[in-house]
Amino acid sequence: NYSDLELAINTLVTEFHNAADDAPTMTSTQFQTMISKQLPGFSKTVETEEGLGQVLAQMGVQGGQSISFENFWTLINQQAVQMFTSSHTEKNATNCGCLLQ
Repeated sequence: NYSDLELAINTLVTEFHNAADDAPTMTSTQFQTMISKQLPGFSKTVETEEGLGQVLAQMGVQGGQSISFENFWTLINQQAVQMFTSSHTEKNATNCGCLLQ
C-alpha cells in the first residue's frame, strides 16, 4: 500500500507523462491542455499568450523551449506554497515557525 503522499507524487508524474505522450518533455500546447484538465482553477492564467509566457518564464522555460518535468515541478512547488500559505493565513496561524526552502 502506498501512502497518500506517494500516490500524489505518482499522480503528478503520471499526468505529466500522459500530457507529454510519454515523451520526456511537452510542448506549450500540451502544457495548456494538461493545465485546463488538471488545474482548472489555474487554467485562466495560461489562456492568453501573455499569461502563458509569464507562467513559462516563472517555471524557467525559455522562449520556444520544451517543458520538462523539472519545469512542471517548479509550477507545482509554487502552487503548493501558495496553498500552504493561504491555509495558514485563513486559520490565523501567522506565527507559524515552518521554513520552506
